[in-house]
Amino acid sequence: MPELNLNRIDLNLLTVFATLMEERSVTKAGQRLNLSQPATSGALNRLREVFRDPLFIRTGRAFEPTARALEIMERVGPALAAVQAALAPSIPFDPATDARHFRIGCSDEAAIPLLPALNCVLRREAPNCTLTVRKADYRSAPDLLASGDVSMVVGYVEDDLPANAKRRRLTEGHFVVLRADPGAEPITLDAYCDRPHALVTYRGDLSGIVDEELARLGRSRRVVLGLTDFALLPLVLAGTDMLATVPDIVAETLAAHGGLRIDPTPFPAPPNAVLLAWRGATDADPAERWLRERIVASLRQ
Repeated sequence: MPELNLNRIDLNLLTVFATLMEERSVTKAGQRLNLSQPATSGALNRLREVFRDPLFIRTGRAFEPTARALEIMERVGPALAAVQAALAPSIPFDPATDARHFRIGCSDEAAIPLLPALNCVLRREAPNCTLTVRKADYRSAPDLLASGDVSMVVGYVEDDLPANAKRRRLTEGHFVVLRADPGAEPITLDAYCDRPHALVTYRGDLSGIVDEELARLGRSRRVVLGLTDFALLPLVLAGTDMLATVPDIVAETLAAHGGLRIDPTPFPAPPNAVLLAWRGATDADPAERWLRERIVASLRQ
């Protein structure tokens, strides 16, 4: 097979290709790369000439990669990550003047206590930087990191992360009970099992880790409402006798706005920990390292 002459190819096109693979949109890819839509379309046309393949095909509203594009990304992705890792330490970062766009993933449990504080830090220390937050639970976090859609994930995720991912445990927490009724005494186990419950569930079912703990005691609860967002709890608990069992860092943030009180669980509360995981390719990047430090400080605040 003849050797490819790299001098005849603009290697910047590979960055455009990788961004198109992540965004699946010419417009969004151009925005990330600070390119106009015509310039991004022109780069895509040149990529098609280089690889002799359409690379992306529009099917309805979707912008889908071809089989050849997926094959190319398997080889180009790790190469670009290696180059990024090699260059990162030599690229200085000044949060006061730089205009970096950060992309992170965050579980709902971590976003509620983290983002208000982190946003204040960014506006104060890095006013020209921007931040995109993707919802990331234990199922989606590994793929978001592996694809490069995000550079880091904050949340209750530990399993199945990419092999080169770095990780750091940020908090050691436990579950507590949230309630909106004015009862003075902490909830008892009998009352806990008798009263209706709201459950935040990513799987769409009405059972979770708390139900497993209750089953060990030979008890059960009655879950009548499943939600996908912790921020809805103050609204749905108000004016009812419903209970919600949530991580303590979520409960403290929601209760701080009034209308809710926190009780300890009337049974041994299962532990939970917030984890920070990031791509190995960004480990030495000064900007990414700066953001990780601010996330740690904001969450512990």
